[in-house]
Amino acid sequence: MTEPSTYTPPKVWTWNKESGGKFASINRPISGPTHDKELPVGRHPLQLYSLATPNGQKVTIMLEELLALGHSGAEYDAWLIRIDGNQFGSGFVAVNPNSKIPALMDRSGPKPIRVFESGSILLHLAEKFGALLPTDPAVRTEALSWLFWQMGSAPYLGGGFGHFYAYAPTKIEYAIDRFAMETKRQLDVLDRRLADNEYLAGSEYSIADIAVFPWYGGLAQGLLYDAGEFLSVQDYKNLQRWTAAIANRPAVQRGRMVNRTWGEPSGQLHERHDAGDFETMTQDKIAAPA
Repeated sequence: MTEPSTYTPPKVWTWNKESGGKFASINRPISGPTHDKELPVGRHPLQLYSLATPNGQKVTIMLEELLALGHSGAEYDAWLIRIDGNQFGSGFVAVNPNSKIPALMDRSGPKPIRVFESGSILLHLAEKFGALLPTDPAVRTEALSWLFWQMGSAPYLGGGFGHFYAYAPTKIEYAIDRFAMETKRQLDVLDRRLADNEYLAGSEYSIADIAVFPWYGGLAQGLLYDAGEFLSVQDYKNLQRWTAAIANRPAVQRGRMVNRTWGEPSGQLHERHDAGDFETMTQDKIAAPA
């Protein structure tokens, strides 16, 4: 263990310098818009404003799964919101006052409904279309328990482990050890659950799996923070089985592409406005700035 820092917190914290790290330029201790910018609106009932981070992938996977089930009302426009200050535009803040992706405007009814927080969006869509949420009360409750488990647990993986392991300007041994331990504990929670269950709610694929997969399935595949070897993700055999099964679903594969601006060009669809966009992509279209 390295020597502890001699830093002593002040009696009252003040924001007098950037926090450092990859996202320092957009971190601030206040909310609200920084500039006026209206959001575009497409022709479909559902308007999504997002980026293909794990939280964003949850919603695009959900929408693609609904469309695969035949719910034509789930057609959507997916507009790219880059996390470079665009999330502080007045239009986006009006949809999500927390200035985080994803954010959804449901314009299918007489009055538009804003929905923010990825778990809330998944639940809204599941109830709206009567799909991907079990109807049996006990199984439904199990699915919702795992949905809210993900919402409460992933910040320790992302903002905790991911930040200090991959993005912090200084590697702090205590912080990395603390959040690596917690992340591995969470992986073990999932692995134990999946030892006796095909999916998180039991035998039925649900919004619980859709919520958990982009974070913990991505980690199991070695796609998050380049940390697969560090966390020995290959040791969680039940999680690996579940991850492979979900990753092979065509709707999941499509959903992971939407609003993606990094990685292999063939895996990027910056914006999605029609189901045919997946089939008609060209290299020029993929690489064009959004």
